[in-house]
Amino acid sequence: MAELIEKQEQQSDNNKVHRSRSGLWLGVIMLLIIISVAGAGYYLFHELRTQQADLGGEVNKGDMQLIELSKQISGYQAQLAAIQSQLATVEANVAGKDAHFTKTLADFSQLHSEKLDGTRNELNAAIQQVQRQLGKTRGDWLIADAEYLLSIANQRLYLIGDVNTTREALEAADQRLRESGDAGAFKIREQIAKDITAIQNVAVADIVGMYASIQSLQDQIDRLTLFLPYTGKALTPQPVTQESSDKDVHALLDQLGQMVTIRHTEHQIKEILTPEEAQFIREQLSVKLEMVKIALVQQNEQLYQISLVDAKKWLEKNFAQNSETSRFINELERFTAIKLRSHFPDISLSLKMLRDITKLRLEVDKAMLPAEKAKPAQVEAAPPVKESGSVEPVDAAPAAQ
Repeated sequence: MAELIEKQEQQSDNNKVHRSRSGLWLGVIMLLIIISVAGAGYYLFHELRTQQADLGGEVNKGDMQLIELSKQISGYQAQLAAIQSQLATVEANVAGKDAHFTKTLADFSQLHSEKLDGTRNELNAAIQQVQRQLGKTRGDWLIADAEYLLSIANQRLYLIGDVNTTREALEAADQRLRESGDAGAFKIREQIAKDITAIQNVAVADIVGMYASIQSLQDQIDRLTLFLPYTGKALTPQPVTQESSDKDVHALLDQLGQMVTIRHTEHQIKEILTPEEAQFIREQLSVKLEMVKIALVQQNEQLYQISLVDAKKWLEKNFAQNSETSRFINELERFTAIKLRSHFPDISLSLKMLRDITKLRLEVDKAMLPAEKAKPAQVEAAPPVKESGSVEPVDAAPAAQ
């Protein structure tokens, strides 16, 4: 019995174990089924959400495309408006440039017309001047030639100091006025005669002769005796006789007396010059005379006088006072007394009178009026009297006005 009970208990335990294992597997299967169902549900739910999101994205994408299209259309409209504005601006610029070109063309045409008119007027004036020149008489041409000669005379006298050419020009101008036969040129010829007389009294320096004299002085510098003694001076050898007679001794003493020169001076001799210094002193005097020659050629009065004074001072300071030096100084003083440019007279009055010859002609014409017309003028003012005592009827003519 006990074995049966044990067998039954073992069988019941086995059944319990078998049942517990079956329940466990059943629970596991149920759990797997639940998990599978849950996973399938979650998958389906996720797919559903994904589909919904895709549908929503497509809708949003379509909206964004519409919005983008609307923006592009707005941009195109703005560009079109800008292009229209640019076209309007270009049209305005073209219209302004057209107006500017039209105005410029009109101004250029007006300026060209003005220049053409000015050129036409100048050409007409030139033609009239040529006609007046061709219409001049021989007397007018002679008077013009005389005016030119008088201007040349003034230029040669005041700019160059050429007295001879000035006198010849004045004489030629007087000859032209005489040949013209113009009554108004009488007073001008009288003034020209005074100018010629004044020019003849002008002392003209002999430039060529003075230049040659200064050149001669330069050649005499080596013969001048320096004030200070110097070494290397060559002595003139004298023949020595061997005779012992008294006559020969006296002759020898006379020769020695001629060789030795005793010189008295107030200056104290402090040094002895070298040959180079002696040559330098002579060269300096030659250079100063060369400056005198340059001033003489250029007719520079101030430089001429200054150079002569400088040369004289140098000569008195460095050379001995003997006959040759005195003669040299006298020549320099003679040159100092000569004036290169004298005080030239004023000869411009005749040229001024000739340029105002029309007034002189009117005065002559008024002076030639009948006596009865000139009487009131003579009552009002008496004519002036010249230095010679003769009455000048020409000057009384202006009173008749």
